[in-house]
Amino acid sequence: MGRVVAAVVLGLLSLGLLVPAVPVPQARAAPVEVGSSGVWPLPGPRQVLRGFEPPTTPWGAGNRGLDLAGVAGSPVRAVAEGTVSFAGQVGGQPVVVVTHGALRTTYTPVRAEVAVGARVSAGDRIGRLEGSHCPDQPCLHLGLLAGEDYLDPSVLFTTATTGRSGRDDPVRLLPEDVVDQVRRRAAQRRSSGGSVPGSIRGGAGAHGFVLPVVGPISSGFGMRTHPVTGVHKLHDGTDLAASCGTPVVAPADGVVRTVDHHPALGLRVVIDHGEAAGRQVQTGLNHLSAQDVTVGQRVVAGQLVGAVGTTGWSTGCHLHLMVWLDGQVVDPMTWF
Repeated sequence: MGRVVAAVVLGLLSLGLLVPAVPVPQARAAPVEVGSSGVWPLPGPRQVLRGFEPPTTPWGAGNRGLDLAGVAGSPVRAVAEGTVSFAGQVGGQPVVVVTHGALRTTYTPVRAEVAVGARVSAGDRIGRLEGSHCPDQPCLHLGLLAGEDYLDPSVLFTTATTGRSGRDDPVRLLPEDVVDQVRRRAAQRRSSGGSVPGSIRGGAGAHGFVLPVVGPISSGFGMRTHPVTGVHKLHDGTDLAASCGTPVVAPADGVVRTVDHHPALGLRVVIDHGEAAGRQVQTGLNHLSAQDVTVGQRVVAGQLVGAVGTTGWSTGCHLHLMVWLDGQVVDPMTWF
């Protein structure tokens, strides 16, 4: 794996504002190389309140970074070695930017304890969490951008070997053509109206089942490399992209069989729909942020079951929809 150029831009993501480029000192930091450590920027338990949700248009709604749970006044650390290129106010919010070669990581809202031009190592304290970004609790917004294209900062905490996220292990770096890749994908999203790689609409399917949430298909059923573990394995459902908190409904009448918190699937609800079209059918609704049903409860099609979330091994808000026919997991889109 070669060197990478990773750039991070400032942004008041909750306001959807485009922030002007911040001047970078002429002495540039060396590019981040394999073996560097991606350090979690906050002390305490590592919790992502809201994942990366890139908008389908340059000015569209979304979340252009990661919202990390924190405590007001807690220290904030640089995730990687670099040079402080900005420390000040942007739109009334205190922001610190660290440049890593051609790249920058941004930290909002953070009151700087370092000066522009200062060299920092991974894990060095750069400031303290101050102000409000998340509506319900203190949080740090960590941004990552290449040129004008936002990237998913979760790659900074994925190891090159094990792929496990959220550890102080070697960071899995991006290829040198990452900027071109991101721009191509952004252009594709814009030209397709945000339906890459596919999208679905509401309404009853061939078997009378209704989709529990309506949104673009962000990842279909089949073999893939897991974005968190890095393991090539079966993706046993269909990911429907939707904002955290979006209502999730029962696809059909049935009985709730499972309500639990699975390490990988997060908060999940499994519904037994009995026999349909000669098959025994169950559906699984995963990565929820909340549930509104209990085990043994009878539900009807369209009844509120919970809300979209990003619990478990998830890189952003979405619903992972699963379908079992006669006890065997199948592609949900062959049933709906």
